[in-house]
Amino acid sequence: MADTDNGGRPQPGSGEAAKSGPNRPRESGGGILMGRPFGVPVYVAPSWFVVAALITWVFGGQLDRVLPELGGIRYLVSLFFAVAFYASVLVHELAHTVAALRFGLPVRRIQLQFFGGVSEIEKESETPGREFVLAFVGPLLSLVLAGLFYLGLYAVEPGTVPAVLLAGLMISNLIVAVFNLLPGLPLDGGRMLRAVIWKVSGRPMTGTVAAAWTGRALAVAVLIGIPLLSYAGGFTDEQRDFGGLDSVTDALLAAILAAIIWTGAGNSLRMARLRERLPELSARALTRRAVPVTADTPLSEGLRRANEAGARALVVVDGQGDPLAIVREAAIAGVPGHRRPWVAVSALAQDLTEGMRVSAELAGEGLLEQLRTTPATEYLVVEESGEIYGVLSAADVERAFVAAMAKPAG
Repeated sequence: MADTDNGGRPQPGSGEAAKSGPNRPRESGGGILMGRPFGVPVYVAPSWFVVAALITWVFGGQLDRVLPELGGIRYLVSLFFAVAFYASVLVHELAHTVAALRFGLPVRRIQLQFFGGVSEIEKESETPGREFVLAFVGPLLSLVLAGLFYLGLYAVEPGTVPAVLLAGLMISNLIVAVFNLLPGLPLDGGRMLRAVIWKVSGRPMTGTVAAAWTGRALAVAVLIGIPLLSYAGGFTDEQRDFGGLDSVTDALLAAILAAIIWTGAGNSLRMARLRERLPELSARALTRRAVPVTADTPLSEGLRRANEAGARALVVVDGQGDPLAIVREAAIAGVPGHRRPWVAVSALAQDLTEGMRVSAELAGEGLLEQLRTTPATEYLVVEESGEIYGVLSAADVERAFVAAMAKPAG
């Protein structure tokens, strides 16, 4: 129910910023693949089965009080309710996905997990208006579903299994909508608050900080508020005993929800800090100067030319000066000094592919996306004219990435 955009990557959907490197491979899993609506893979995480079993047990107990004549069949009905509820959550997430795709934002995947679902949107909205719409469509669809289930109650007989299921789905979707509209990250309401503050202040980071701290305050309120409301909610004296099962369950639920909200708010802050500093990752600034050499040039001669020119990389070119390959730094280090006059640079070079040519103008998310799309140790950096600018090492980008993340917040 709480959504990440990112993600993923640098995730919203998802707490991965601190451990993401420029060449981190795309995730291909996350559970059982259920399908690809709109081309986006939908996964069911293993934790879903735990929650489905819990919902089946709890709802089955409620059915036993409302429709005792069902007997053991009530658990089959309860399992159907659990599946239908998560189908509603999937609709909620698909609303975010369709909006993101409409705005040209790639969505890595949708994952149904322990407490709802996550849409992992890989890029940030370009405007606060789009951010607001992207966040609002999920709760809106949940409200629409609640309304449809309410209307469906008029078409069935009260006190029947369909009536109980429709009522349960109406209430659960209403709860999903209201919960997600709470104004704190990582909830949809927090993203809407972020968009409003972004619009007023003109700075997305300001909106993120305000919405994230509101989310942390919300986590504390949930941790304290749910047990207190349960205790004061009209139970009998025996049920109000804090040592009872109901109180323990409410406290556990409050702790889990609070932890999810608090962690999500912190991840949102880290993601925002990363995005704010991504422009520091510039291909032009990180590129090593390179010297061109022909394929039959001895390694010792190539290194001599590089030292004279103050360069740190070698690019193999043809007779016309067009680049063919990059001499790998790791391969150079593996050749002993006494062998270097007898080893041609071509023996240590990696042929260039189209994805290994990087524009010198690339920076930030565009640079990271290029490096993720074509994993390699070195890349040829070229000017818009096609002229060789130098060689970009993935290790240099990694170090710059870590350094940017390590800087104290301004």
